[in-house]
Order: sequence, then C-alpha cells, then structure tokens
Amino acid sequence: MPAGRSSGRRRALTGAVVLAVAIAVVADSAAASNVVSGLQGGSSEVSVPTWLFLVTGGAAIAASGMLSMLVTDRALLATFHSWALSLPSSRTAREWLGRAGTTLTVLVLALVVYTGLAGPQIGSASFAVLVVFVGGRAGLTIVAYAVGNPWPAMDPWRRAAEALPSGVVEYPESLQRWPAVGALLALIWLEVVTPLTQSPSTLAWAVLCYSTLALGAAVAVGPEAWTRNVDPLSAWFRFYGAVGPLQRTDDGWSLRPPGARLRETDLVTDASDVAFVVLLVWELTLSGFVVTPPGETTVRALVGVGLPPAAAYLLLVLVGFALFVGAFRLAARRSRDRAKTYLPARRLAVVFAPSLLAIAGGYHLAHYFAFFVSQTPSLWTAITSPLSPPPPPAFTRFVLPDWFGLLDIGFVLAGHVLAVWAAHAASFDLFPGRLQAIRSQIPFVAVMVGYTMLSLWLLSMPTGATPFVQG
Repeated sequence: MPAGRSSGRRRALTGAVVLAVAIAVVADSAAASNVVSGLQGGSSEVSVPTWLFLVTGGAAIAASGMLSMLVTDRALLATFHSWALSLPSSRTAREWLGRAGTTLTVLVLALVVYTGLAGPQIGSASFAVLVVFVGGRAGLTIVAYAVGNPWPAMDPWRRAAEALPSGVVEYPESLQRWPAVGALLALIWLEVVTPLTQSPSTLAWAVLCYSTLALGAAVAVGPEAWTRNVDPLSAWFRFYGAVGPLQRTDDGWSLRPPGARLRETDLVTDASDVAFVVLLVWELTLSGFVVTPPGETTVRALVGVGLPPAAAYLLLVLVGFALFVGAFRLAARRSRDRAKTYLPARRLAVVFAPSLLAIAGGYHLAHYFAFFVSQTPSLWTAITSPLSPPPPPAFTRFVLPDWFGLLDIGFVLAGHVLAVWAAHAASFDLFPGRLQAIRSQIPFVAVMVGYTMLSLWLLSMPTGATPFVQG
C-alpha cells in the first residue's frame, strides 16, 4: 500500500476515534447530570436513558483503547514510561521518617482502641470510626495512588516484629500471596456484615484482634515474609501505591508519570497477585452493589431461601470475586488465541493484571472522594479533641454541590483510560510484533469496558442502607 494512502487512512481513523471519544464524553456528561441531579423530563432538560449512559461510558473506554493502539512507536512508549526525576535521600533520613511514622501510627491505634471502648458510641462522632474510615480507608488510600505508598513508613506490626525474635516458622513459598488474598476477603466480609461504622466498640475490638494476629504472624514467619505474602494491608498499599507518581528506590524516591510503574514485571509475579489485584476491583464494586436496589434484592432473596444474612453476604463476596477472576482469566485465554502466541494464558494474566490497578484507583476515588471531602470537618474535630470530644452536633459535614457527583463519572473514566494505556504499553513490552501486541490487548479492553459499564450502572442508582446489618 502506498505510504500516502496508509497515512491518510491513519489520519481518518484517528479523526473518527477522536470524534467518538468526544461524542461519548459529551453524552456521559449529559447522562451524569440527570443521574446526579435527579432531573426527570421538563421543557429544558432531556432525560438520558440509563442504557445510553452505560453504552456511552463503555464507548469512551473502547475509543480510548483504539486511540492508544495507534501509538506503535516503541521508542515513544519507552521514553514516556521510563522518564523519572530522582529525589535522593539519605538512609538515615528514611530511617527517622519510618520511626516517626510508626510511632504516630501506634499512637493513633491506641487512641482508636481507647476512644472506641470508652468514648461515645456514635459512629459519626467517634474518633475511632472517623480516623479509620475517613482518614485511613478513604484518605490514606487516596494518598497511595495519588502520591505514593505511605505504608512502609507507618507499618507498626512489621517494626515491632523486627525488634523481637522472629522467623520461628519458615514461610512456604508455594503459598505465594494467597494468605493475603484470603485475609482481604475476610476483612471485606467482616466490613459488610458487622456495624463497624456505627459501633466504635466493635471497631476497637476488631483493631485489637487484627493487631494481635498481625504481630503474632509477623513474629512467626518473620517480618519480611509477613509483609510480602500475608499482610493484606501491606499488599493493599503496595498495589495502590504502584499507580502513584512517587516511587521508592534504593537511593530514595523517584517522580514518574502516573501509572508508569504498572508496566514493570516485578509488580505482579504470579496468580495470587492477579487475584489480589482483581479483588481490589471487586471490593469496590461490591461496596457499591450492596447498597443499591439490585444488591438489596439479591441479599433478601438469598436470606429468603434460608441462608443467614452473614452466610448470604459471604456467598455474595465469594461468587462475585469468582466471576471477576473468571472474566479476567477468560480474557487472558482469548488474548492468547488472538495473539497466536505460545505464551500460556496465566503469563498474559500476570502481564496485564497491573493495568487493573488504575481502574481500582478510579473506582476508589469515585466511591470515597466526595465522602472524604464532606467528612473533613468531622475528622478535624475528632483529631483536635480525641480524649474530650464535643457533643455530636459539633461534628459537622460539608454539603457538597450537585455538580460534585459529576466527578465520580470522571474518576471512573480516567482510571479506565489510564488502564487501557498501561495495558497497551505492557503488550508492546511483551510482544515483538506490533499487530500481535495490538491483538493481545483487545480481550482485556473488552473486560475493562464491562467493568466500566457495571460501575457506571451502580453509580446511576439510588443508594440505601446495607440490608440486615444493624448498628
């Protein structure tokens, strides 16, 4: 084919894709306005059907995938992902930072336990609940993927285990990081079925139990094995932190483009890592699902056939996780077929799994950013008066404008676009041929489109209380 005709086709395809993205984004904005504002009909507004809202969201991701596939210059990809600004620091400074962070974390945990047991038993006015869920669950996780992983400088159980005789039991390498996957599944289930956000005393006992188990396990298998393979919090922040621009190095830190770390082969190394990454996406989907009408209907149906509520939620957690993992593994098999490669499907799953971390970051920001901003006054009140809290009316919240809900849509789409770009870069690292690399991405982009549509569907629904969970 003549070069002029080829370049003309490429320009035409680029223009078509850009137009598709623009149409999808405009449609998304219109749909989101109706979802957030609850507008129905009227002479000046047009109600966008939910199916159109979902299709345009999926189309935006598919179009971004097509755009990324036009970038086939390996030198350009390598230049973008390898750019880094070194921020050197001395080992002494890092050690003192770790000591200060750990000391602060221990103090906060002690206050969480004390105020949870002795303080007011009102979740919205409790230091324990506000610090754990607003400061930690929301704020600290946002810091991880927006800036960098803060947990190595805060982990109290690892530092305590390092000061004690440890390594009594040799950790079986064959277990990989499956204990961390199982532990996170257990924590997700407990968060759903127990009133941790309404009962500070329940939260305090949960923190005590986790601390006891964590310290015991870290001493038993050694702090390094505990942190790398067993501790769900360490894995949580390590994977979320991979999305952030600030990364730890042997010489200090480096500033990199967001998501650049996702193409590196040492981030996800086996099937247990793949499962943990997928679990991060499922956990956020689950937290949105159980408070929407379809989730409530599902749980009530399971309880209606004789399952206890706790068992119904456990089944929902496990089945949903299995479906998400199954969808990703199916994409890996389809990728192997389309790329016509002898690489096993499990290898492709390991290579493309890190891109899902960008999706998890977008989901988390959509779920928790507005929550974190609105609860900031209450968190500040709790921090400034942990031992002598004021009356509950003093714990106020920001009332956010209606347009704030539009950010949720943007966060979800931005996370998926970054994920598509990361998958594109990973495919070109893996395959020598351009066409083979592009073909290998398509099934994974299809899964991402499905995740997008599911997330946007949940965002478009009204939310309520989790069924059968009492404070």
